[in-house]
Amino acid sequence: MKQATETQGDGTVALNFRRSRNVKERLIGVLLFLCAATSTLVTVGVVAVLLGETIGFFSQVSIVEFLTGTRWEPMFQEKHFGVLPLLAGSFMVAAGAAVIALPVGLLTAIFLSEYAAPSLRKTLKPMLEILAGIPTVVYGYFALTFVTPLIRTVFPETDVFNALSASIVVGIMIIPTVSSLSEDALRAVPNVLREGAYGLGATKLEVSTRIVVPAALSGIVASFILAISRAIGETMAVTIAAGNLPNMTLNPLESIQTMTAYIVQASLGDTPRGTIVYQTLFAVAMTLFLITLVMNIVSQWILSRFREEYE
Repeated sequence: MKQATETQGDGTVALNFRRSRNVKERLIGVLLFLCAATSTLVTVGVVAVLLGETIGFFSQVSIVEFLTGTRWEPMFQEKHFGVLPLLAGSFMVAAGAAVIALPVGLLTAIFLSEYAAPSLRKTLKPMLEILAGIPTVVYGYFALTFVTPLIRTVFPETDVFNALSASIVVGIMIIPTVSSLSEDALRAVPNVLREGAYGLGATKLEVSTRIVVPAALSGIVASFILAISRAIGETMAVTIAAGNLPNMTLNPLESIQTMTAYIVQASLGDTPRGTIVYQTLFAVAMTLFLITLVMNIVSQWILSRFREEYE
């Protein structure tokens, strides 16, 4: 009788324990859902705000003029709303930054993953990632007071505010993004692949470039896309270094204006709410948002195609 009572008591305790654990699991699930829902709602809210003002802008300005016009002068008496100069400036800076950051970042990642000793890697990687923690306004003044004078010693005709200086500092800024994410992708490659290549007589360079890099290509491409997206969306460094002249040019030695720089310029001014100038902020921001969204979609498509071919 006593043994049956003890057995029944143990069963009750176990049942209560399972119920308590189920309640905790449900609470954790609800909490995680709320976090995910909050992120989604914030995104939807941002898009709704941008969309509302953007529709108001395009009710007054032709979308054809906006996308094909070569003059961006929304604050002048005779207004022009061609966004191409801002797009050209943004892509010029992003392209210049990519030329600097992508090869340097990838080569740094290969060194840290395949060549550096563990003690050296533990020292170099945190030091490299410190670059990502430096405020962007510091990069802007570094470009204005150090990089631009160096460029002008070689090309005296360079403007004080120029696209090349902005591209260099933005390229330096995004190197940690490329190197850190690429290094993580390279280190995730199974050692079996390396050992198999070494067993066939391959050198370390051949293993790195022909085995490890192709196997980690999906992560490397993701780091490239993320870094270029950040370069396109960079604000303060570009505003300080490149200037605020919406110039339709391919000469990196001239002053330009990017989409983010215009948003800063117009936001700091006395722009009355509801005016066409006020609405240009949201039209440019929506354009920037769509460009970033398209880049992410393309990157996901590339990654999925690569995985299918690799598998």
